[in-house]
Amino acid sequence: MDEKSSSSSHHRLLIVLLMVLLFGVIMVQYMCPSRSECQMLHQVGSWLKVGSATGSRSSGNEVQDGLPKDPYIAEDGALVRFVPRFNFTKADLNRVVDFNIKGDDVIVFLHIQKTGGTTFGRHLVRNIQLERPCECHAGQKKCTCYRPGKKETWLFSRFSTGWSCGLHADWTELTSCVPSRMDSREVPKNMPRNYYYITILRDPVSRYLSEWRHVQRGATWKASLHVCDGRSPTLSELPSCYSGDDWSGCSLQEFMDCPYNLANNRQTRMLADLSLVGCYNVSAMSEEERWAVLLESAKRNLRGMAFFGLTEYQRKTQYLFERTFNLEFIAPFTQLNGTRASSVDVPPETQHRIRQLNRWDVELYEYARDLFLQRFQVARQQERRQARERRQQERRRLRGRLTTKQGRQLKPTEAPLQPDRHFVVTEEQQREKVGGDNVESEVLFPEWWDLDENSTMEDYMDNVEQW
Repeated sequence: MDEKSSSSSHHRLLIVLLMVLLFGVIMVQYMCPSRSECQMLHQVGSWLKVGSATGSRSSGNEVQDGLPKDPYIAEDGALVRFVPRFNFTKADLNRVVDFNIKGDDVIVFLHIQKTGGTTFGRHLVRNIQLERPCECHAGQKKCTCYRPGKKETWLFSRFSTGWSCGLHADWTELTSCVPSRMDSREVPKNMPRNYYYITILRDPVSRYLSEWRHVQRGATWKASLHVCDGRSPTLSELPSCYSGDDWSGCSLQEFMDCPYNLANNRQTRMLADLSLVGCYNVSAMSEEERWAVLLESAKRNLRGMAFFGLTEYQRKTQYLFERTFNLEFIAPFTQLNGTRASSVDVPPETQHRIRQLNRWDVELYEYARDLFLQRFQVARQQERRQARERRQQERRRLRGRLTTKQGRQLKPTEAPLQPDRHFVVTEEQQREKVGGDNVESEVLFPEWWDLDENSTMEDYMDNVEQW
C-alpha cells in the first residue's frame, strides 16, 4: 500500500515538473521571439522537442526548434509580434491623398541608391492600371506617362522624366528643382501643383553592402550634382575616396575606411534638408550635432511624404501605395531575397562596424519601419471595418426586402411565397402566414448569416497575416 502511494506521489511530482518545464519553454518563446536575443534559452527549447502531438492536434502547426511554429510569418522572416515603439499622430498614420491624375497632381519619386528603387520605378511606369497607361518602347530608357486627354506628365521619376534634377537627386535638390522643371516642361499653371513625394528605404547593412558591390563593379555616380543652396559642393567640401576614373575592385575594408564615403548614412542625408546644417560645409557645427539635426529633418520629411515603402516588405509596400493613391497594380510585387548583398558572407564583427558607420541610418530605418507597420495595421483595420459596415448594410437591406415579402404573404388572398433558396422558413411558420396571423413571423437564417464578428480577433489576425 505504501509502495503504491509512493509511486503515485512520484508520478504526480513528475507531471508537475513537466508542466512547469513546458510553461517555461512557452514563456521563453513568447518573451524572446528572436533566437539572437535569447540564444541559450532557445537551445534548451530545441533539446526538449515538445509539442509535436499537442501543437498539431487542433491546427496542424509544424514544430520548429522544439516549439510550435508560428503560422504568421512576416515578409522579413521574423515572427510577427510587432510592438510599436514610437507614438505617431492620427494624421501620420491615416495616409490617404486625393491624387487627381486628370488634374495637375504630380508624384515625385526620390530614388535612393540600392534600395530596390529601380524595380519600384519600373512598377510605376509599367505595372499600374491606368485609363491611359504609360507608353514604354523597347530600347528607350524613358516612358511617356501622360494624363488622360492631356500631354502632361503625372510622374516625375527616372523612367518618366529622366534624371531632370540630377542623378539620384536628394530631398534638398528635388524640392527646389522639381517645380521649376515642371513649369519649363509644361505650361505654367495659375494654381500651384500638388507634389506628392515618395521613396523606398532599405535595411542599412544590406543597402551598404549592395552599394559596395556596385561600386566594386565600377559604379561612380559622378554625374550627381549634390546641389544645395544653389551650388554644388567644392572638392574640399566633398573629397573623393579614389583618384582614378572609378573605384572598381575596392575591398570592403577600403570602402569602410574612407571617411568621405557618401555611402555612410546615405538614406538619412538624402531625406534631410541639408541647408539646415550648412549643406556640405562640415565646419559649421560638430559632427554629432550635424547628424542629429539631419536625422530629425529626415524623420520629419519622411512623416510628411505621401508614401514610402520598405524593400523588405514588398507586398505591404504595394498595398499601402494602392491605398494611398487609390491606384492598383496589375501584377503583385514579389519578395526577392537573393540579392548580391545577401550573397556576401560578412563576419559579425564587420557587420557591427557597418552598423556603426551607418548609426544614423540604423536609427532612421527603425523609425521608418515602426511607422510603416503602424500605417499598415491602421489601413487593414480600416479596410476590415469598412467591409463589415458594407455587410451590415447589405443585411439590413435584405431584411427589409424580406419583411416586405412577408407582409404580402400575410394577405389571405395571396398565395404563399416560395422560400428563398438562401433563407430557410419552417413549415410551422408557413402555416402561421397563411392562417392570417398579424404577428410578424421569425425567419430562420442560415447559421453563417447573422454571426457577430469578433472585430478584435479579426483585426489581430489581419495584422499578423502573411502579406
